[in-house]
Amino acid sequence: MSVLVEVCVDTAEGLAEAIRGGAGRIELCAGLDLGGLTPSVGMMRRAAGAGVPIFAMIRPRAGNFVWSPDEIALMEADIEAAHRAGMQGVVLGASRPDGRLDTDVLGLLIGRAAGMGLTLHRCFDLVPDPATALEQAIDLGFDRILTSGGALTAPAGAARLQQLMRQAQDRIIIMPGAGISAETIGALRHLPLREIHASCSVAVMSSGPLVEFGFAARVGRRTDGARLRDLRAALAEGVTE
Repeated sequence: MSVLVEVCVDTAEGLAEAIRGGAGRIELCAGLDLGGLTPSVGMMRRAAGAGVPIFAMIRPRAGNFVWSPDEIALMEADIEAAHRAGMQGVVLGASRPDGRLDTDVLGLLIGRAAGMGLTLHRCFDLVPDPATALEQAIDLGFDRILTSGGALTAPAGAARLQQLMRQAQDRIIIMPGAGISAETIGALRHLPLREIHASCSVAVMSSGPLVEFGFAARVGRRTDGARLRDLRAALAEGVTE
């Protein structure tokens, strides 16, 4: 069984690169340099029918995952828009002020996503008790948890990822993400990987008036199909199945 590679993209060009590179699923975002925000309806419609499952990030702003009532209402509307646009799933997360999963908000959002695939995003990496949060995610009905194992990168969090996979068994997919590339995948080879998440991107430098006027970041990211192909080749060399 091969390992599915999910690629996060935030532009039409990035989407095309990921498809050409062999992505098994797309996490569609805006603001990828901020960890991913909700994509526009136009972008979701553009991505629909791309030939692979498309999951839309539902996150109305950067920063923490403690949502106000107005933000929760926005997320409910965005989930409905994603469904109408033809997205196969959504990527959700909500935290209480102490970092625990906000199961009340998540239950409400999941109710709006009836019939769609469900990924719990990396708000999971902020929880004080990952074992308890994993059981909550299962009870809520999530299909998978995107996590770095609580570390800054998945390779650095490999030990925790292994613990989570043992606890999860076949009840939910633990999908490592953050800092995964052809160069780093070796640190995860001993894990029973089913899916991984990566940006497969390269840095893009900007300068001049676009940066000075605040229209562009000095350092951005661009999806690179070659990096995805390299990652898939590295996986094929012997990740434990």
